[in-house]
Amino acid sequence: MTPGQGRQRLAAVEDRVRWRRSLAGRPLTLTIRDICRPATVSLRRLLPVASFVGCGDVRVRDATDESGACVPGTLFAAVRGGRHDGLMFVDEALQRGAGALLVPRALPKAKVPQCVVPDVRWAYARVCQCIAGEPSRRLKLVGVTGTNGKTTVSWLLRSILQAMGLSTGLLGTIEYDDGGYTQQAELTTPGPRALSTWLASMVSRGTTHATMELSSHALDQDRAAGVELEAAVITNITQDHFDYHGDAASYMSAKSRILGMCRSTGCVVWNAEDQSVSKLVDAANGLGRQVSFAIAAEADVRAEIVSESAEGTRFVVRPSGGQALKMVTPLVGRHNILNILAAMIVAEHLGADRDSIVAGIARLGSIPGRMEAVRCGQPFDVFVDYAHTDDALRRALVELQGVTKGRVICVFGAGGDRDRSKRPLLGAAAATADVCIVTSDNPRSEDPRRILAEVSSGVEDAGGQPLVEEDRRVAIDRALSLARAGDCVLVAGKGHETHQTVGGRRLRFDDREVVRAALSRHPWQSRKAEKQ
Repeated sequence: MTPGQGRQRLAAVEDRVRWRRSLAGRPLTLTIRDICRPATVSLRRLLPVASFVGCGDVRVRDATDESGACVPGTLFAAVRGGRHDGLMFVDEALQRGAGALLVPRALPKAKVPQCVVPDVRWAYARVCQCIAGEPSRRLKLVGVTGTNGKTTVSWLLRSILQAMGLSTGLLGTIEYDDGGYTQQAELTTPGPRALSTWLASMVSRGTTHATMELSSHALDQDRAAGVELEAAVITNITQDHFDYHGDAASYMSAKSRILGMCRSTGCVVWNAEDQSVSKLVDAANGLGRQVSFAIAAEADVRAEIVSESAEGTRFVVRPSGGQALKMVTPLVGRHNILNILAAMIVAEHLGADRDSIVAGIARLGSIPGRMEAVRCGQPFDVFVDYAHTDDALRRALVELQGVTKGRVICVFGAGGDRDRSKRPLLGAAAATADVCIVTSDNPRSEDPRRILAEVSSGVEDAGGQPLVEEDRRVAIDRALSLARAGDCVLVAGKGHETHQTVGGRRLRFDDREVVRAALSRHPWQSRKAEKQ
């Protein structure tokens, strides 16, 4: 299929997507068959360590790890998940017509061909990429990992590449974009089947470049097994997701897997200010070009902040042995300058000139939920930020204190059913604010009051005096009521999210919408209207 034919087919698919969305109210999950002609994959050739039951080989054109998605002829991969073992769903898959099984051990009762492998998860991801035609090999694909900054680096890089006139895709926490069609993201990194489909969609559309966020979960679960990267970025590594990984060593090990995905001719870009990142890169073998960045450490590319305010930052980029470059960005905070350095280095590796870099960074006014300013004419600043780790929250508060004449008021919480050990750490970070309001984030199935108590203990242990309000809407309104001219309010934790999960309910809740609604009710707004 030519790129032109691919674009025509995608246009027809998008018509069906819009129709289905209007009926169901949610995005349609595309399959490879919607995008291109799937390749027939020989599992014996692809997986030489596999053994076969009931056949000498299994040849497939469709694969899934969801039994409910099986249709006649599908390969069902019995992947063991965090809560359920895929072997529990083999019978359902067979009832729906699964033509073969990818399993960790032979199943005597199953009457279909079986491919037995030691690592079903990895093998399934490889099968998905092969069915899709190995799309990453036909893209200039950049992978970004790190505890914080993945989304910002990805959006910055996309903006620069678009300024170059390149068709660019993006897969990340906020959205999936194949270069023409955009859909709200479900996971930071899609599962193997969805990932291969989106990458194939980019190729069919004629998209040439793409950025992809790689979460620690995705790396640990081999969702992107077989994906080739032209460049790999590691932003930073601090405590997060220990409820899943168990400890820092396992978390770092998961993050390090991105290095093995990078082509030998590719580029590894890393934060020299982060000792954990430096150790990972130093320990890796066979890496291609390596470029480090920093503000306060020795690095290949450094930045010097000239001035900063709540409206943006002026800074100078100083490449080692190169010409200095003066730049301006609407983004606020030192951490965003580090993110810009990472995006710049990758863009230069991909052939960007300085004019495109400057233009791409300058025109990206904000990123949804990433230190996003909410301005309704109020005499104080309000920012909504996704900071949900103690490191990210501490950095956000320090940076806002540096550009705020008055007080910094922080509204934040911690998610339920997640790493409990980081709750007091979040509280300690928030204690640096002048006013600290502890509230609910996404309690999920936990008792919100227990979460509030654990977070508040961290504030108190750090010498702070938290105000506690379980209702997040009320907490935000209270913060705005306390704010005076020259102050700054930071609403942290949820960022771009548009819902709040409480118990078994998923409720509409967008911090930005709540802030705007609250600002419209405050007395100063009425006084402003009278003056007009």
